[in-house]
Amino acid sequence: MREIALHLLDIAENSVAAGSRNIHIDVIEDLRNDLLKVSVTDDGRGMDAETAKRVLDPFYTTRTTRKVGLGIPLLKLATEQSEGGLSLETEPGKGTRIEAYFRHSHIDRMPLGDVGTTFLTLLVSYPHIHWVFKYQTTANNGSTKTFELDDEEIKAVLGDTPFTEPDVLKILRGMIEEGIANLTLQTEF
Repeated sequence: MREIALHLLDIAENSVAAGSRNIHIDVIEDLRNDLLKVSVTDDGRGMDAETAKRVLDPFYTTRTTRKVGLGIPLLKLATEQSEGGLSLETEPGKGTRIEAYFRHSHIDRMPLGDVGTTFLTLLVSYPHIHWVFKYQTTANNGSTKTFELDDEEIKAVLGDTPFTEPDVLKILRGMIEEGIANLTLQTEF
């Protein structure tokens, strides 16, 4: 994977497969501290200590559709190549939290990618999940802006109208794009 947003998509889909009902995705761009941090937190099945260790091995997977699990090991490698790291917190029956951080300005840091499309894809693909997306930026001067989308409010307003309804999809895309665009202005000097 060549973008961090695609890693977020992969991890979130793993969370769905683990039976999660609530998934939080956070993206934090902190120019003041030269940090880019992303995390996915879920309330799925979680893992025991042995499985959590093995998840970092590219030749281990719980999937039956393929024999390797490259997602998390490749993300870990990408973080380490840009003076960052990866942490995995999990407990059986309570869920999992994966956090990856990078030195924001590192020449080898992979691009963040299209986080907005990743959010929209997950929201539309898995409407039975409670999604919370948070994107926060901190400028060099220390000022911080946050965009947060909690789909519970949207679902309450829509009722039985699906996210895939063209007008709804257009509104959701606009909300996400506008929210992120307002943050992007904040990261400029």
